[in-house]
Amino acid sequence: MPSKRYQPAPLDTATVRLPAEVAAVLELLARNAHEAWALERLSDGWRWGPHRDEAARLHPSLVPYEELPEEEKKYDRIAVGETLKALCALGFGIHGPSGKGGAR
Repeated sequence: MPSKRYQPAPLDTATVRLPAEVAAVLELLARNAHEAWALERLSDGWRWGPHRDEAARLHPSLVPYEELPEEEKKYDRIAVGETLKALCALGFGIHGPSGKGGAR
């Protein structure tokens, strides 16, 4: 049972701004995150089903990224974006292919 005292405390990324060239590929990164998740699920024996069923290993999101509901895509975009911003908050630089710019 989860602790009633648990208070999530993610890194503060409120002031982190990703470089434009990185922000431009956020959708590709979100798609890749979904593809990696789906590959892992499928390799664990899960398959598509209209409703999530842990016992039967069915999941409605085992579809191509383009077929996901917008809310699911939004979840992937936020997860990827926050991961990139967290790296910056930890002191890592993120640069586009040109090597110029960087988020801090």
